Amino acid sequence: MKALVLSSGGVDSTTLLAMACERFGAENVVAMSIYYGQKHSRELEAADKVAKYYGVRHISSDLSEIFAASDCTLLKGRGDIPHESYAEQLAQTNGSPVSTYVPFRNGLFLSAAASAALSEGCGVLMYGAHADDAAGNAYPDCSEEFVNAMARAISLGTGGELTLEAPFVNLNKTEVVKRGKALGVPYEITWSCYEGGDEPCGKCATCLDRIRAFRANGIMIN
Repeated sequence: MKALVLSSGGVDSTTLLAMACERFGAENVVAMSIYYGQKHSRELEAADKVAKYYGVRHISSDLSEIFAASDCTLLKGRGDIPHESYAEQLAQTNGSPVSTYVPFRNGLFLSAAASAALSEGCGVLMYGAHADDAAGNAYPDCSEEFVNAMARAISLGTGGELTLEAPFVNLNKTEVVKRGKALGVPYEITWSCYEGGDEPCGKCATCLDRIRAFRANGIMIN
């Protein structure tokens, strides 16, 4: 059995890649990264480092044109990244997703990855969504309901040849890092920050979540 892992170069997908390599063997794992017009290349560079670290085949795709009309603040030429937690942002959105939500991005990613997985001869597609991202409707395409719907669509659309797995969908980031720590995941080479500086900003929501999860697990890096 082979598996394709959607890899952003961040904490969750790198933990998932480590799990996939342990389960299937690195020779049977493919990592896939996607450029969607994000402000910087740091996460894609991290994804490449992670793939090299684990010795897995790494493929990529450019889907940026699809989001060209979006005003999402993660994208090049858009507004500033909010420097506050997701909870603080959600308090101002009246139940709508946060400004860093890319319209149905993960639905598109999973569709593209499903096609790539079949072409690569994979029977499993692995996706690192976790409960913190879905909380409060910040990123609705990380929710358990969304994952279940996509899993059914992928199974139906591939004639049952491909299975979607999202083992973190009911875990928070601290629990994800706990699993990764046990596997010796090299978190120092991952990148989560929405900004593209030389060092993580430590102020955007994903930095805040990352730092909190690391500290809870006794990991003293940013």
